[in-house]
Amino acid sequence: MNNTTSVQGDTRTLTAIDTAPGRASFPPQDVPSRPPRSEKIVDHHLQRRAIVYVRQSTQQQVLEHRESTARQYALTDRAYALGWPRSAIEVIDEDQGVSGSSVEGRSGFQRLLAEISVDRVGLILGLEMSRLARSCKDWHALLELCAIYHTLLADADGLYDPSHYNDRLLLGLKGTMSEAELHILKSRLQQGMWNKAERGEILNHPPIGYVRSAAARNGAGDYVIDPDEQVQSVVRLIFEQFQRRGSINGLLRWLVREDVKIPVRPISGSERGELQWRRPNRVTLLNMLHHPIYAGAYRWGHREIDPRKKVAGRPTTGRTLNAHDECRVLIRDRFPAYIDWGTFEKNQQQLRENSHLGKAMSAPRHGPSVLSGLVVCGRDQPSVGARHSMLVSYAGATGDRKGSKGGSLRYSCQREAIDYGGDRCQSLSGAALESFVIDRLLQAVSPASLELSLAASADIEHERQQLGKHWQQRLTRSRYEVEQARRQYAAVDPEHRLVARELERRWDEALQADEQLQADHARFLAERPERLSNVERDQIRQLSEHLPDLWHASTTTPQDRQTIARLLLERVRINIEGDTERVDVELRWAGGFVSHHTLRRPVQTYEQLSYFEELLSLIKSLLAEDRSLSAIAERLNNEGFRPPKRSSNFSAGILPRFLRERGIRTGVLPKSVTTENHLDQDEWWLADLAAKLDMPIATLHRWQRVGWLTSRKVTSAGNRWAIFADADELSRLTSLRASPRSWPNPYPPELTTPKPKPH
Repeated sequence: MNNTTSVQGDTRTLTAIDTAPGRASFPPQDVPSRPPRSEKIVDHHLQRRAIVYVRQSTQQQVLEHRESTARQYALTDRAYALGWPRSAIEVIDEDQGVSGSSVEGRSGFQRLLAEISVDRVGLILGLEMSRLARSCKDWHALLELCAIYHTLLADADGLYDPSHYNDRLLLGLKGTMSEAELHILKSRLQQGMWNKAERGEILNHPPIGYVRSAAARNGAGDYVIDPDEQVQSVVRLIFEQFQRRGSINGLLRWLVREDVKIPVRPISGSERGELQWRRPNRVTLLNMLHHPIYAGAYRWGHREIDPRKKVAGRPTTGRTLNAHDECRVLIRDRFPAYIDWGTFEKNQQQLRENSHLGKAMSAPRHGPSVLSGLVVCGRDQPSVGARHSMLVSYAGATGDRKGSKGGSLRYSCQREAIDYGGDRCQSLSGAALESFVIDRLLQAVSPASLELSLAASADIEHERQQLGKHWQQRLTRSRYEVEQARRQYAAVDPEHRLVARELERRWDEALQADEQLQADHARFLAERPERLSNVERDQIRQLSEHLPDLWHASTTTPQDRQTIARLLLERVRINIEGDTERVDVELRWAGGFVSHHTLRRPVQTYEQLSYFEELLSLIKSLLAEDRSLSAIAERLNNEGFRPPKRSSNFSAGILPRFLRERGIRTGVLPKSVTTENHLDQDEWWLADLAAKLDMPIATLHRWQRVGWLTSRKVTSAGNRWAIFADADELSRLTSLRASPRSWPNPYPPELTTPKPKPH
């Protein structure tokens, strides 16, 4: 009786609640029990939607943590119990498998913020606040919007109104705890990963030339050298040829020319782990040369993410590449090696120097310069320091930097001008410097010509033997593939034609490929046999005995000359003495020996010569002794004086202009002839006027021929030309001399019209 009364009492209570004003009436069995409405929920909230936000951090959690996902979806019942009808409850689950550490990539969370901003959301439900955001920045942005638009938040612990101070304080603490929790989880994972990396046990995909061993090491196979002998041979060949060629370009061109393929084992797909032979490419070669595993070392932290370089919407950006010595973990002698550590370090240095941004000796490049990358500035520069590499510039009529006729080569130090906007440090002609250094190079190698010929012969034979071994391995692999195809064809039932025809086709293809490979191998042996013939040895010996002829031969390329220079020289340090023709040259040879020399460079003017005053004084003294110009030139040459801008000697044709430009008369008038009785007022001898205007006599002669001067010939003075030039004419001629020529009107008429001589 009491139980019946209790049930009836409960029924009356439910009926009273559901028949309250503003609520629909339901049969008792269809209405779930709802708790009394919270005082925080008002009609304004119920008139908008309730959104249930569902998120798991990773795809693994989505697949394995099914119960957590089910609890999140069950929050729709919580929203219904709080008073929202089923039709007004929406689930946002677009962010499944996405981390909550950032708003980037979370389209569901971004849509949630947009819905709040247009005042469509009255309640947001999440299993816990960490599901909404694990970043304080994103969390407080959500709270700010919810406070503005009076949107409620609810989790398993309660209902919150962000516009109330106490609730907002509590929500702020929850957001801080969520971010701290993520930090703690990441720290635990990272520390565990770092500890494993410090033991050298984090292994991803084995690089070219390595495979995972069958034996397990701490639960994972270790890296061992690929058991395939041809793979080992090609990897060793790559490192050896890089040391010979000195650059990635040279190595790549050699591999392509010799038809050497790169062994690759794919890490995914249907042929995962199967050996494939692919064309060599620059990126693969660079990765191999930079990887310390080939020297037996383990590295970790080679590719790290720099948050400053990340781009929104591109999670893989911000990745930085660290050198082997900058990695977080570097363990030497961890794996079997192809090269020793010293060779690896030498390769890294060579790669750095080959870079266009490198400041040291670079690999041979295009262009006629032999010393490109070797020449450094020897002056002390307080702003940038001393010994910066000097830039190489090419100029000529055709603009061809590969050495066309008429082109010129120049070395200049412009580091102060480039970095600090200062003046150019120093500059000199490249032809003079290279000719000087090349002579010393040839002198240095001449005594070792026999050793050079023997070394060259041995080097050529060694390379051919390597290639021959590579060809034999290719032939062996090809014959194995033919035999394998034959066995497969022989094992099939002849009556099963659908399979037999396909296997027969594969056998034919293998036979054709093997025949083509044998033909290529025969052609290779005919062109380059492994052993040099006696004729080839004699040719090498003769070339080594005539190194200057070999150096200047048309068949010797600029890259060959650059390679020889780099084998013998480490640095060429130069220092020009002021603005003179004297250059101090320091040659640092391979092995550490340093030699000092003095080079005489071409300069623009006589005044730049370090011995100019001595030269002028000697010429004046010889003229005072009535010496002829030929005798003066011979005396100057005997005493070692040379004119600027040329390597030739003084001659009787050079001295007149030198003297005329300095106001010293070169010709002697007859004794009966004087300037006073042959020149009228404001008249000049043509040579004297040329010296006055500081211009060549030939140019003034041309002006006289075309009628730009008022002139007359004085027959009694040896047919000399007398030019009328008063003050106005001197001003006109000076302007004419300074006026630039332009096409189609070379000069304005007022400059080319001479003033008539007054009678």
